[in-house]
Amino acid sequence: MLGIGQFSKICQVSVKTLRYYDKIQLLTPAKIVPDTGFRYYNDNQLPKMLLIQRLKRYGFSLDEVKALLSCDNRCTLSCKLARQVQRLRQQVADTEYVITELEQHLLNLERTGNLMSYQNNYTIQLVNTEPISAISCRQTMSVNEFGRYYGTLYEKIAREQLHPSGKVLALYYDKEFNPECSDIELAVSIAETDQANRVIPGGLCAFTTHRGSYSSLSDAYGAIVQWLAGSNYELTDCPYEIYRKTQFDKLPPSEWETDIFFPVRKRN
Repeated sequence: MLGIGQFSKICQVSVKTLRYYDKIQLLTPAKIVPDTGFRYYNDNQLPKMLLIQRLKRYGFSLDEVKALLSCDNRCTLSCKLARQVQRLRQQVADTEYVITELEQHLLNLERTGNLMSYQNNYTIQLVNTEPISAISCRQTMSVNEFGRYYGTLYEKIAREQLHPSGKVLALYYDKEFNPECSDIELAVSIAETDQANRVIPGGLCAFTTHRGSYSSLSDAYGAIVQWLAGSNYELTDCPYEIYRKTQFDKLPPSEWETDIFFPVRKRN
């Protein structure tokens, strides 16, 4: 048998971590001496410990590792590993985009000497919008759930033999933004105006287009808010987004385009 120190050296994991794994019942010692509390591990526990380390390296949480180790269904295990592959690929893509964004920021800084010059990339316009007839759903949701809810909307449109007319929207109702839990309405415009369950009102809006990943949409929102602060206009209703170019057009994040609308009126 191996003492906890020896086991720690072989597996290259701290004694503190081994004690924690015992506490959460992820990996328990083969033997604990009652009088001294000394912990001992069997040689045949090494493969399990090494697998735990590998699964952690793959990005699984300890709870996920525990679930994987207790699962004996090959199909379930394969699905979980495959999902993690996709998650990691997305992280790589997100990191590559951030690097590209950082490089552009560096170029702007070298050209202008202003660390915040990137915020001047937005042109704010006043536009009169037309009403939009749509199929919509309003839920408390995470932004990561958009795909599922849009899928439900498109299923409804197909089931009722309606025809999308080109606009995919999101409206944000909360005063404070929480990406994990917000009051959000998603909508898809349709040609059959008499079949719509929602009409987004038309009217005067402050408008700009954001080009790039959704992670930097706040830059565009900030630009509109600053424009409003220096104008004679005020917000009258919740902002909304129309997604013109997205990942579903098989475009990289740098080429995504999102139109942002703030309904406004002249101040009294």
